[in-house]
Amino acid sequence: MSAALLAPMGLAALAALMLPLLIHLSRRDIQRPIAFAALRWLEPRPKPRRRPRLDELALLSARLALLTLLALVLARPVWRGESGRGAWLAAAPGADPAAARAQAPRGAHMLWLAPGFPGLGRRAPAGMAPISSLLRELDADLPREATLTVVVPAVLQGVDAERPRLSRAVDWRVLPGESPAVATPATSAAPPPLVLRSAPGFEAAARYLRAAVAAWAPSPTLSAPDAGPLSEPLPQGVHAVAWLAPGPLPAAVRDRLAKGAAVLLPAEASIDGLGPATPLWRNAQGRTLVEGGSLGRGRWRRFTGPLDSETMPELLAPDFPTRLEALLADPTPPPTRVWARDFQPLLGARAGGAPAQDLTPALALLAVALFALERWLATRRQRAQTP
Repeated sequence: MSAALLAPMGLAALAALMLPLLIHLSRRDIQRPIAFAALRWLEPRPKPRRRPRLDELALLSARLALLTLLALVLARPVWRGESGRGAWLAAAPGADPAAARAQAPRGAHMLWLAPGFPGLGRRAPAGMAPISSLLRELDADLPREATLTVVVPAVLQGVDAERPRLSRAVDWRVLPGESPAVATPATSAAPPPLVLRSAPGFEAAARYLRAAVAAWAPSPTLSAPDAGPLSEPLPQGVHAVAWLAPGPLPAAVRDRLAKGAAVLLPAEASIDGLGPATPLWRNAQGRTLVEGGSLGRGRWRRFTGPLDSETMPELLAPDFPTRLEALLADPTPPPTRVWARDFQPLLGARAGGAPAQDLTPALALLAVALFALERWLATRRQRAQTP
């Protein structure tokens, strides 16, 4: 068990303790001079020196204690200590609340396995929740000796690629049902339209790409890509660009790449500043035909050799349009749906510290009580002159 300060600079407010001391030291009783005729002929004598004297020690102590508490409130003190053993039950959305309560140990704290961990008595949270992250967060927040029971539906959504690893053994109970999933708009299976911009000398390479785009099109009327010279601006909302030109990418194309577009480059293009390259397509002999990487939210792909059939006979292969489509397509998101029985957490994570209890509310209440005491001491009838 230990205490800590989240904002220790707040203790600088302790300098205000000098104010009550100065006020009490400077306090003087009001003296009204009265002239006596008999004292007129006496010789003046030096007045005796007065030592500093603190009056009304109770009032002074109350004021000093009040300022000390306010400084501690600014420093945000917390208390770290074990809150003892206890039973906790967390139910994942999709599980029946009544059935989940029936699985709870006696006297257990019951909550939803959802952001904020609302009580199980509330309405079930809507939408898909990050089950793995919530399990790790709950495991870190609970006392080390607390027991945890997790009730989940038979099918889980929103999980990571691997089973979570916790610091405590979990009583994993599976009930019928399925956790809610986020509704995603239907995506078209059609390949992204390719915008082609080429410099002089890349006419042959552009022909191979046009043929691949024609193979993608569902009808002959949609087979012609948006093609033109480098000077022609790119249309808005473009998702795939073939930039057939030597040298580095211009700023406009680089900006489209960073915002999420896929850019196809020839071997003569420079990739300086685009990040490391990874082989993406190899031929039967193991030679890399296309390399690529990412920049921002976009992806770049570059051929490693000239786009001609003599150097790269794969351009004439029947699967070249399919290969090119796969290189430019958006990456497939990882699966997040699993059977709950196969997702029971593993044991072996490092145990976190005991949860910290914020002492600020208690100190604030005590400060209010001290303020009321200070006001009573300062305004009572029996009191002498108020400093």
